[in-house]
Amino acid sequence: MPRPVHFEVHATDPERAIMFYTTVFDWSFERWGTNPYWLISTGDGPGIDGGLVPRQGPAPDDDSPVNAYPTTMEVPDVVAAVRRVQQAGGAVVVPKTALPGVGWLAYCKDTEGNIFGLMENDTSAE
Repeated sequence: MPRPVHFEVHATDPERAIMFYTTVFDWSFERWGTNPYWLISTGDGPGIDGGLVPRQGPAPDDDSPVNAYPTTMEVPDVVAAVRRVQQAGGAVVVPKTALPGVGWLAYCKDTEGNIFGLMENDTSAE
């Protein structure tokens, strides 16, 4: 069965995006040769790593619906993660929502207009 093995973040301002994801998730970035491309290390253990690339074209409008393939990060505390997102210049798109028997989910927007999810596992969520 095919599984996701890599993701990409498209950024109008790569340095600003690197600062955002480093601040919020403590990810590390390494430029890949002389290309305008950065490899993203998300940490050890289960999960995938990705890349950051300069956006080709305009950033999504603030009122644009989700029109991508959002990546969701598992976090220990959705409320704390949302706070870090906002402090780093991001925004909440869908506030903390219960997925009964699964956990808590929120969708946020990074400084580049990209939407991503935050998931806190909690089988008692209602």
